[in-house]
Amino acid sequence: MQANQRSVALIAEMIHTASLVHDDVIDDASSRRGKHTVNKIWGEKKAVLAGDLILSAASIVLARIGNTAVTSILTQVIEDLVRGEFLQLGSKENENERFAHYLEKTFKKTASLIANSCKAVSVLSCPDPVVHEIAYQYGKNIGIAFQLIDDVLDFTSCSDQMGKPTSADLKLGLATGPVLFACQQFPEMNAMIMRRFSLPGDVDRARQYVLQSDGVQQTTYLAQQYCHEAVREIRKLRASTERDALIQLSESVLTRDK
Repeated sequence: MQANQRSVALIAEMIHTASLVHDDVIDDASSRRGKHTVNKIWGEKKAVLAGDLILSAASIVLARIGNTAVTSILTQVIEDLVRGEFLQLGSKENENERFAHYLEKTFKKTASLIANSCKAVSVLSCPDPVVHEIAYQYGKNIGIAFQLIDDVLDFTSCSDQMGKPTSADLKLGLATGPVLFACQQFPEMNAMIMRRFSLPGDVDRARQYVLQSDGVQQTTYLAQQYCHEAVREIRKLRASTERDALIQLSESVLTRDK
């Protein structure tokens, strides 16, 4: 591994951490991975500044790499994170558009970071654009699958396992994969989705609808399809222990419980 490739990993981790710090401010979250959030301990203003500081540190590391293509690829991640947050603030009235909106938001908020990080690392090691696209597609599919499983765990895992309150998305007014699939079996959920589960009892009722439906199973199946696509992409590269590790990673995405 080149030093610059390791730097991409550092940048990806810093962008991710900064986005979580800022997300917790937007969501007014009090816990993250079993610990108090930055905003819970130090308040919103300091949390925003802390996220900004982490991003500025990532920018310095990115500048030191000195590769314009890599700079362009990784700055796209930050734009996507912001656009994804705006998508999350809105909702679609048209039921047919909701799932596409959800997947686009999922790509921008989660998968773009992984996809573009994979692509940036490949750019530093290989001049072949075909390899860059394979790396991007692998990361994109892994990233979407990861978020789909995260959305499943919000319904199936306990708070102690997750390190944050369960049904958190419903409480934030968000309709994730399990909810959108459940809505196909329980159309009465449409009204709750449009009012973002804001009435008393909406969150508990919606949770029960999801658990009575096959929304969790359908979302899990969709995550499996994305992981299969990720493996299909990465198998285009020559066999190696690193390729095997990336294939193994796709399996662990599906089997995690927190």
